[in-house]
Amino acid sequence: MRTLDAILPAGGTAGPELAKAAGTPIKALIPIEGTPILERTLQAVKQSQTARRIALIGSQTLLDHPAAALADFKLKEAATGPENLYNGLNALLAQPDPPEAALIVAVDQPYLDAKMLKAFVDACPQKDVCVPLIRESEFRTRFPGAAATFAKLKDDSWTTGGVFILNCQALIKAKPHIEKVFENRKSKLGMARLLGLSFVFKWLTNRLTLSDVEAKILQLLGASGAAVTGCAPELAFDIDDIDDLQHALQNPPKHEVSA
Repeated sequence: MRTLDAILPAGGTAGPELAKAAGTPIKALIPIEGTPILERTLQAVKQSQTARRIALIGSQTLLDHPAAALADFKLKEAATGPENLYNGLNALLAQPDPPEAALIVAVDQPYLDAKMLKAFVDACPQKDVCVPLIRESEFRTRFPGAAATFAKLKDDSWTTGGVFILNCQALIKAKPHIEKVFENRKSKLGMARLLGLSFVFKWLTNRLTLSDVEAKILQLLGASGAAVTGCAPELAFDIDDIDDLQHALQNPPKHEVSA
């Protein structure tokens, strides 16, 4: 079993409508039944016993929140997502006993709990990059009417969850590639160029397979990758808008957060 430390990038901000309804512009501080998602997430990581240490990254307001004391390292957020990721990684690698891999956990998932987090980690093979995939049918059954984006592959429609495992040394080597993906993430043309015509054509004609996706991870990042199926659909539910918030408030998580 490889050693894991966790990185929690918590810099996500809410749009005006969501911020007004939630009472905070910081997604991680949105309260669900009186407990902010930040605290729920930190408790889930700790209770899962999947990571030895936690590096939390966010605004000064978030880092000053009492729940942030559950993290081992508190880092001020940088300008971009990749910068936040690598700042967290560098803090962990600077320790006397650095981790082999990092468990990345998004802090806008109100239904995340220790059990589903540990199940994902236990299901991950010894690959450089492990990404959870959730079937559309399973997500729709668990969250009828909730918004989510799915990619149609040959065998089914899938979406990704908000947790990942990344090998630390592979992550360092892949930095230029990750920055390029981040720069092009909002450009359809840019992403098409990165993915290649063959990959895009197979996707558009519903001939893309999970093996194709894993091979593309290897090509893009120079790292071995695994798409982990059978993961809890709750990993794909995050709070992006007021509809997501209302669903979480009307159907609160059943797990308890210990003090």
